[in-house]
Amino acid sequence: MIGLNNLKPKPGSFHKRKRLGTGQGSGHGQTSTKGQKGQNATAGSSKRDGFEGGQMPLLRRIPKSGFSNRKFRTEYEWINVSVIDKHFASGEVTPETLVARRLIKKGDLLKVLGDGEITKKLTVKAHAFSASAKEKIEKAGGKAELIVKAGAKAAPAPKAKPEAAKAKPEAGKDKPEAK
Repeated sequence: MIGLNNLKPKPGSFHKRKRLGTGQGSGHGQTSTKGQKGQNATAGSSKRDGFEGGQMPLLRRIPKSGFSNRKFRTEYEWINVSVIDKHFASGEVTPETLVARRLIKKGDLLKVLGDGEITKKLTVKAHAFSASAKEKIEKAGGKAELIVKAGAKAAPAPKAKPEAAKAKPEAGKDKPEAK
């Protein structure tokens, strides 16, 4: 009769562990399967990724190429207007209300994207809007309000050039008259 006390693994499925450094009679004594001397024979001999024994590594042999702006980019939590329309009947939509309803994870910045349609009059507050999202919210009679992040600098206003500076002086009038 088969019971839990007489179950055995299938022959060949269980491998005997190598017990290193247990004397020459074990077959794994003396150098413990590591060979004679050399860099890999002693403890603490692990090498860093890409190390090629002192030769110039591949990553340094190949020229650098391009530029990545990844570490400077602004990352947003995002939501589409169709999701907002589905979950809100009226009122104000803020990042806090979206987190409370578990529509977004708690993040720093929120961007509203324009996928889908919005039919309700809502006031949506976010850190950024796509052009289509802003257009759809306003077309439905709502408002798209930008949240300025604390400590963030406002975008500088474009400098207006005075009209007087644009006009070219007439020839001969800008020089003083000779006596």
